[in-house]
Amino acid sequence: METIDLYRQLSRARAFELALASLWQAGLISGEMHLGTGEEAVDVGVAAHLEPGADAVALDHRPTPVLVALGADLRKILLEVMGHKEGLGGGQGGHMHLFDRERMAASSGIVGAAGPAACGFALAARQLRPGRVAVGFFGEGAANQGMLLESLNLAAAWSLPVVFVCKDNEWSITTRTQRVTGGNLAERAAGFGMRSYKVDGLDVEAMHEAAGDAVAHARKGRGPSFVLARCSRLDGHFLGDSLVRTAAHPISEGKEQVAKIASGMLSRGGALGDRVGGVLRLLDSMRRLRRQKRDTANDPLVRARRKLALRREEVAAIDAEAHDEIEGAVEAALGEVQR
Repeated sequence: METIDLYRQLSRARAFELALASLWQAGLISGEMHLGTGEEAVDVGVAAHLEPGADAVALDHRPTPVLVALGADLRKILLEVMGHKEGLGGGQGGHMHLFDRERMAASSGIVGAAGPAACGFALAARQLRPGRVAVGFFGEGAANQGMLLESLNLAAAWSLPVVFVCKDNEWSITTRTQRVTGGNLAERAAGFGMRSYKVDGLDVEAMHEAAGDAVAHARKGRGPSFVLARCSRLDGHFLGDSLVRTAAHPISEGKEQVAKIASGMLSRGGALGDRVGGVLRLLDSMRRLRRQKRDTANDPLVRARRKLALRREEVAAIDAEAHDEIEGAVEAALGEVQR
């Protein structure tokens, strides 16, 4: 796939995520909303090598960019996340439990569950559909889950046609992943005897190349691969994070309140040092996230635009086309909901 076509998919995926954010902010999506903004290059780069309906995909709690890239019905995704009976899952699953039978893609809100599911898909492919592959998407925090490690072992032991895609945005909710992870994840996977890649997940071309090699390896029956893709999380862990949304300036206001609480409690002999320290570390995590979001170098779309070297009007035309497509799907879905 040409870089310009990859960019078109990036633009579609980003436009869809922004539309979801708007619907959530308008109160049309209940509960939490986990966006994949910043991870689109990973999702698009892998999806470009898959055959929808033949290759199976196990997704995590940020599934929508992959589904968009696979050509899923955008209106049905929107109806599902708004709880409508005409949605992909009859309005029962929501955004973390999307299931597209036609594209053999399913997501789960259980951290690390994509590992076992992808192994099951891969075993079925080997037995029933030789030449087909399975892909499992998960975050680097999930890589420490027992079921994910068991999945890597099983895939290696049985030489399953599966590609494990680890989206490393360096954050496990509000915890820096490096503080709770021992060793290097790519080396860990290599320890199971499988191919292992470390890729710049903000570079859609690099991601496309590595994913193509891993998928081809699986199609030839040569066993599993592990792709560690460094990327960004341009929004919070989820849009419904009340800590971020209840204050106009949560970081500065939070630090002011922590200081007042600490002063008052410690003067009365309260032993809150550890808790206060924990809150301060959380605020520091939020500060780091805000800084990362401001840094356009961490945006895969900005990276792709620079590589394409297109004129501004050409980029604007591609983005406008994506926006119009997504806007049309939103209007159609809202028409169903408001009927």
